[in-house]
Amino acid sequence: MVSRRQFLQGMGALAVLGSPLPAFATRFADATGVQKQASGLSPRTGGVSRYVDLFIGTGGHGHTYPGASMPFGMVQLSPDTNDAGWDASSGYHQADGSIMGFSHTHLSGTGAADMLDVLVMPAQGPVLLQPGARGLPDVNYHSQFDGAPGPGPQLTANSKAHPGNGYRSRFDRASEHARPGYYTVHLTDHDILAELTTSMRAGMHRYTFHGKGDGHLLVDLAHGFHDDYKTPCKVTDAQLRVIGNDTLVGSRHVHQWADGRHIYFAMKVSRPFSQATLYSEDAAAPSGTSELKGTHLKAALHIDDVAREPVLVKVGISAVDIDGALRNLETEMPAWDFDQLQQTAAETWERELSRIRVETSSSRNMRVFYTALYHTMLAPTLFSDVDGRYRGMDLKIHQVPEGQNNYSTYSLWDIYRAQAPLLTLYQSERVPDFVNCLVRMAEESPEGPPVWPLQGVETGCMIGYHSVVLIAEAQAKGFTGIDYDKAWPIYRKRAMDDDYRGLPYYRKLGYIPSDKDWEAVSKTLEYAYDDWAVAHLADAAGEKQLAEALRQRSRNYRNVFDKKMNFVRPRGVNGEWLEPFDPRGMGHSKQWRDFTESNSWEATFLNQHDLYAYMDLFGGQDVFERKLDELFTTSSKLPSDAPPDIAGMVGQYSHGNEPGHHMAYLYAYTGSHYKTQARVRMLTVTMYPPEPDGLAGNEDCGQMSAWYIMSALGLYSVDPVSTNYVFGSPLLDKAEIDLTGGRKLEIRTINNGPDRPYIQSMTWNGNPWTRSWISHAELVAGGTLEFHMGATPNRQFGADPADRPPAFGMPATAAVSVDAV
Repeated sequence: MVSRRQFLQGMGALAVLGSPLPAFATRFADATGVQKQASGLSPRTGGVSRYVDLFIGTGGHGHTYPGASMPFGMVQLSPDTNDAGWDASSGYHQADGSIMGFSHTHLSGTGAADMLDVLVMPAQGPVLLQPGARGLPDVNYHSQFDGAPGPGPQLTANSKAHPGNGYRSRFDRASEHARPGYYTVHLTDHDILAELTTSMRAGMHRYTFHGKGDGHLLVDLAHGFHDDYKTPCKVTDAQLRVIGNDTLVGSRHVHQWADGRHIYFAMKVSRPFSQATLYSEDAAAPSGTSELKGTHLKAALHIDDVAREPVLVKVGISAVDIDGALRNLETEMPAWDFDQLQQTAAETWERELSRIRVETSSSRNMRVFYTALYHTMLAPTLFSDVDGRYRGMDLKIHQVPEGQNNYSTYSLWDIYRAQAPLLTLYQSERVPDFVNCLVRMAEESPEGPPVWPLQGVETGCMIGYHSVVLIAEAQAKGFTGIDYDKAWPIYRKRAMDDDYRGLPYYRKLGYIPSDKDWEAVSKTLEYAYDDWAVAHLADAAGEKQLAEALRQRSRNYRNVFDKKMNFVRPRGVNGEWLEPFDPRGMGHSKQWRDFTESNSWEATFLNQHDLYAYMDLFGGQDVFERKLDELFTTSSKLPSDAPPDIAGMVGQYSHGNEPGHHMAYLYAYTGSHYKTQARVRMLTVTMYPPEPDGLAGNEDCGQMSAWYIMSALGLYSVDPVSTNYVFGSPLLDKAEIDLTGGRKLEIRTINNGPDRPYIQSMTWNGNPWTRSWISHAELVAGGTLEFHMGATPNRQFGADPADRPPAFGMPATAAVSVDAV
């Protein structure tokens, strides 16, 4: 089964999946179902942080990490259990069995990976320079949500690891605890208690050694994520420098997914080291060497009588230079008070998580909700130093405007769907910073508008150029302080002129031919949505004629729609439909896929912005609705070459991957909103168990969790640029969301329960509400939205065309028709 990164590299390597995974027992839960915390570190009584379970998503293929971070922080200080292969994308999998050390940068839930910078491992005895084998086969785990079965060796949560000799250590699972801003574990092979916490740009470690005698800290600057188990992390231009007897600084140039990114660090130790030995290619430099340059560098910092008192380590990072890393460290961690630092982190998380306060009788739902909310704040990540300097997409050093921050780690193909709309509600003051970063990137990057930017480098991962969606959404929702004027000519050029990934074909033919380009059907559909977003920018820029042309071009979806089969499908440059065609299949040829992490079943329902005209192609709303029913009820069987991203199957609907996330809400447009209510309630319950294997697919920088948050609140943005939210089936009894300007949005559900997913009636600020949707402007004005629920559907709710959501900027009552070509 080929992962997306392997596919894009043309490697054709297979990522093998394993056998069915039994549901994990909930880890370290007390009688109320709340995760236990390390002794003496419980959050304040009544705080919502106590519901966050950082181990949800660390099994299966959630690819999350349990370590310490701050909301949208630059540092993610977390244990690494593995550094190669798909299920090591976050550096951690809860079933790996041993820990290599603790590094300072991690990705949350991605399917392609990088990072794991500046690994620190405490130890006693001889200095071991290699981590040793993980002791498990180099294959993926199996998740309870996996779609297509894979052949060959299989890993389950119960697979027994036999670590090889090296600096890695097995760990005591009963000792492993985490909460927002704090992580601790007992390394059994070294008999060391490790504790981690962070500020925004620096991390602090506290190591309590229990063995007598001397010890050391191994710093592995060669460690980092690599796709191929046999090929180490690609590093150039590395350097290490010892300053005095308590400081180590260094840098490296990394050539992995974000090819060519820069990372600098500054490390201080609370107790002077008696000796510092530097290594290049695992050969020790002459005694007394204080500076070393090379490719694969490491350092051993020796400390006498190491068990006398805990050893503290603080590490600042920067993408600018070593001075920047030192300045970040000294500014944010001037003292050695670990407990105060982790308390500050805990209070910061409590404040951010409390922006949405919910009530429910289900402790399970509380755990899932606040863990999901936590996950929505792990990206984008801060990417400017305390002095405002940052490394731009041109790899040059820039200065952020006063009062602003620069960010990185934008999983745009994923987050435009729910995470970005969610942030416009409960993190609205951050939106101008987040969006201005995208504008700066578009201006600075030699590759133009950002697609998947990571640490100053465009990875080019995924399709479309969905940064325009976040910009258009912010503009449509009235956010100010964003340089829309600077963005417009760049995105105009991308839409109208750039020779980029099939766009010339798209402009000339109205679609991308599948015999000329890879993933052409999905690209056509997603460029159509980007046209819809660019049209909004054009309108705001006063180019009305171009805006109308782009709106019409956003209907290019019709050029890959086969009316005879009611499926989107691959089409050749000569206009003919390409064979063979299987709606479950990945493509018409072995050369490349026609769809991006999906198939024709799912791609047929990708349309987000022009639903009423699209339904007409099917033969009317009733036919469209029957086809949508079939999406959820047909066999879940997938071909053997389906990528592992297609998971969490309900029929041919895949909740484990983002293209389908709006599809349960499409019934609102057919007038059968009660089917949306039933589908959404089922998905919120079945796809988010509070277990390590508790995410149906990769977390993808907050998108998977944002779907849950929005759906649990009863809201979802099918078309974020429209600024409207379609109602679902709220899972919670009550929610109160802090809005900008001190306003509040209160959501109440009356007569709610596991067997009562159906909306009977609604009120908004006490007045009856019959529409199945509401606008962003109405919600952010503040007020009370009240759902009255029941066990049987009210088929009249949202059924009248006047009560259905608008599409293409028009109400459902407007007559529209387009022809398939």
